[in-house]
Amino acid sequence: MSSAEKRLVRKLDWIILPVLWVMYWFNYLDRNAITVARLDGIEMELNLTSTEYQTCVSILFVGYILGQIPSNMLITRIRPSWFMASTMALWSIVSTVTGVTKDFKGLLLTRFFLGITEAPFYPGALYLLGIFYTRKEIATRISILFTANICGTAFSSLIAIGVFQMNQVAGLSGWRWLFILQGVISFIVAVSSAFLLPDQPLDTRWLSEEERKLAQSRVAADTVQLQASTSTWAGLYDASRDPRLWVLVAMQHLHLSASGYKNFFPTIVETLGFGRNVTLALTCPPYIISGIATIAWAASSGHFNERVWHITTAKAVAVFGFVLGCSTLNVGARYFAMCTFASGVYACNSIILGWASSTCGQTREKKAVSLALVNTIATIGSIYTPYLWPDSDAPRYTTAMLSSAAFSVAAAVMAWILRWMLMKENRRLLHTGNHNTLLYSY
Repeated sequence: MSSAEKRLVRKLDWIILPVLWVMYWFNYLDRNAITVARLDGIEMELNLTSTEYQTCVSILFVGYILGQIPSNMLITRIRPSWFMASTMALWSIVSTVTGVTKDFKGLLLTRFFLGITEAPFYPGALYLLGIFYTRKEIATRISILFTANICGTAFSSLIAIGVFQMNQVAGLSGWRWLFILQGVISFIVAVSSAFLLPDQPLDTRWLSEEERKLAQSRVAADTVQLQASTSTWAGLYDASRDPRLWVLVAMQHLHLSASGYKNFFPTIVETLGFGRNVTLALTCPPYIISGIATIAWAASSGHFNERVWHITTAKAVAVFGFVLGCSTLNVGARYFAMCTFASGVYACNSIILGWASSTCGQTREKKAVSLALVNTIATIGSIYTPYLWPDSDAPRYTTAMLSSAAFSVAAAVMAWILRWMLMKENRRLLHTGNHNTLLYSY
């Protein structure tokens, strides 16, 4: 890598990543507020049954699924910076409104619209990273971005400890203040992000003319079977007929199904028998450990340009944690299991998404639609997995834990299937006679 390219990558790292990270952090703070609100009596105040609460958790992902593919088809035709900032402003408003809901119907509607308004962000962020970073760089950058998800989930509990002290200020419960305050701050971040996010390499305001050309050319030179840009509908057609994409879709779907515990993690930790504040504090360390594991594992994958063994190893760690978690009631062993399965699950997320970006990125439009398809169909798991965690299964949650272990094994199998497909395609490319041809990584 030349000194000019190193300077460019550093500049990208210091501007794009921090902005996307903060936006994604609030994305998960606003989304996961409902999980900690449960510990402050949201079910009792809104007269929710356990099933109604689970429905409110899962309905968000119905809206999320409906919004992802159209948004990423649109993002290649309008300014990504303004589009992503606008959708963040909308989800901030919806989050704030959640703080004044009165019943099940109100909560259900706000959660549904929160899903629709949050849907464009993550696939849009992956698309932005994909047009600025190379194959060896992107997994590490996605992992850094994904730590915002992890930290948002982890620190939501610590933030809640403080905000819940506002209980009955202005006559509002602590959980209501949580939704309101996080929504207001998210809106401020949304306005700021519109002026910092880039749109395309060739028109990025804070890059010089030489840096813009370099940013464009280096990613183009790193794309296997690069093609000229086409229409959004052609991108959808090209993506949908690529069998490799559907293996990646299945892999990410199974991976996210294994992470269904995220929506109930404070409740799982509560089964250790501690009080509310201690429970909220104990939800944080497993996510911090997971964040470190995520970055380290993605960096290793990028360094060795390897995907399959990294995914397989991470899933093996997750399976061990899930099985241990439902096999014992020992407090120390169960907390260790929580740290273990969380680390194993999170460690390979960015590797799978980076693999999708580099494998299905022949055109900008195909890359955008492919990432949206992977995320959209993967998110379906978040609709049905909440029903694997009924209160009646506490404290072991055997069905959910063993299901998550099975999902993890199946995701690893998908990685090996894709490896075989890419090896076959690489042999075909080599047989064209051009030994300087870029090959697919696995």
